[in-house]
Amino acid sequence: MTTIGVEEEYLLLDPATGLPVPQAEEVRAAAGLGPLVADQEVQHELLQAQIEVATPVCDTLEEAGGHLLRLRHAVAVAAEERGCRLAACGTWPLRRASPVAVTDEARYRAMVVQAPQLVAEQLVNGMHVHVAVPDPEAGVQALNRIRSWLPTLTAMSANSPLWEGHDTGFRSWRTVVFSRWPVSGMPPSFQDAGDYERRVKRLSDAGLIADTGQLYWQARLSPRYPTLEVRCSDVQLGADEAVMLAGTIRALVTTALAEADAGTPTLDQDPELLQAAMWHAARHGLGDTLVDPGGTLRPAGDVVNRLLSHVGDALDEAGDTRQVTALVDRLLRDGTGADRQRAALADGGLPAVTDLISVRSTVP
Repeated sequence: MTTIGVEEEYLLLDPATGLPVPQAEEVRAAAGLGPLVADQEVQHELLQAQIEVATPVCDTLEEAGGHLLRLRHAVAVAAEERGCRLAACGTWPLRRASPVAVTDEARYRAMVVQAPQLVAEQLVNGMHVHVAVPDPEAGVQALNRIRSWLPTLTAMSANSPLWEGHDTGFRSWRTVVFSRWPVSGMPPSFQDAGDYERRVKRLSDAGLIADTGQLYWQARLSPRYPTLEVRCSDVQLGADEAVMLAGTIRALVTTALAEADAGTPTLDQDPELLQAAMWHAARHGLGDTLVDPGGTLRPAGDVVNRLLSHVGDALDEAGDTRQVTALVDRLLRDGTGADRQRAALADGGLPAVTDLISVRSTVP
């Protein structure tokens, strides 16, 4: 069975004001997880009000979900002990009085010099799913084949409608914010692994990226692990929603690997169409239409169901069909995190949104 790993990014907030607080290092230390570098389950992020968790390599969705619940609980407890609260939202909904301090590392300090305003606005949080691939060549061939489905995944995961105290009109404003970095947005198509390596090296040699970690495509070959890393999702309100996306993404990559082995031709997709499809998905989420892999606007629910059909054999093979389809059905019925944030805003204003996005421990 193809293994997976999941990374989630969160914000730390003041429970009284709802504003971000720069306590990531204190919370990370208090969580007491992953003392070894190779097993670092709780990690810092660019800004000191952000924190990231990473599951171990998992064989099953039940295992991945169990680790996510364990990590969310541990970090939520640590945050409460430090007088703050964990928040699972793709963008920060409230207006800030001042910028959040950058984590004191050479890489992050260099990013401030490179793009100070982008760094100041980088209070955005994603969910990254790593799916094991046999080798870089297989990874590139799978990457080429999943590109047309990335907008659908973005729409399914949308959880960032609010920014600086107002509704942006987008379901995933994080997607728009993150698309402003030099190497970002939809990944290009590559001839093979050698082509991927050459083109990344050109970016590095030209000084346009400091390292491969600055390949901010919505999907890429992981620079650290033998995986294809899908990065287009907002962090989710609940661990079960993260599990749904992880299962869908694993099935999508597994299907792409099988197509490559069978010699199935890669769909020829115009880059401008894919880029516009991603923007459309970020704008509307599941609330309107999506662009299907053939380039046609269709009702969002129809495209999501087409995705499930496309990956059906892989879901069956992994034993994930019942769990994933049930969670997708709930998503289509109840809406995305963005829809729920908007409903909370309408019912109780920004305090209700802050309450919705908060991840609380079960400790009294």
